[in-house]
Amino acid sequence: MDGQSGDISVTSANRKCSAVTGSARKIKDNAADWHNLMMRWEKLNDEGFTVATNIVNMRRSQTDPPLLVDESSSSPSSSSDQTSGASELQNECCKLQDIINKMVVMVTKMERLVTSQQGIQDLEEFQFGPEGRPFPLFHSWNTEQFGLASSSLLNSFTQELKLKQLILQELAHTSNSDLCMVYLSCWLHQPFIPPQTRMTLEALLMETGHRPL
Repeated sequence: MDGQSGDISVTSANRKCSAVTGSARKIKDNAADWHNLMMRWEKLNDEGFTVATNIVNMRRSQTDPPLLVDESSSSPSSSSDQTSGASELQNECCKLQDIINKMVVMVTKMERLVTSQQGIQDLEEFQFGPEGRPFPLFHSWNTEQFGLASSSLLNSFTQELKLKQLILQELAHTSNSDLCMVYLSCWLHQPFIPPQTRMTLEALLMETGHRPL
């Protein structure tokens, strides 16, 4: 996901300047949270790709057979090298697991944003009836549209997280070089987070005033 980076801050100062309160304030805060979580996800994705590449390279160095095997040249040092290599591989796998654990936390936070948005929608239906608020909170979106955008974003990242968890399970145990490259490509390009996901975020930010129209 390419685009503008940097966290969008939600502070007492910009709360005062925006003069937005109630449901609108909460939706605007949620939009900033979506932006910040997605930017942090991208950073973790880059870190994870570096670690995954290390795992593939280590795995290939361990599985590629030497051109000539001389049994008389085998020594305790070669066994020690294998042990050291296995330890380094395990360390890289632990690093990738840690990155995915952080991604799990981020998806959990995204789920809370969707729950928060649903709560806002339920409140407005209680206040204004099944049709909801008769006028938009910002420019043109109604409350339901904010909910649909949030749910769409959550679905993308939930599916991508499942893919990354699968890659973690398979990467260190796959000896097929071509399959390893497929895993790396999937990790880097994130097929479940297409450009449309970024467009959804940008639309959310523009609608709530975080981006100029």
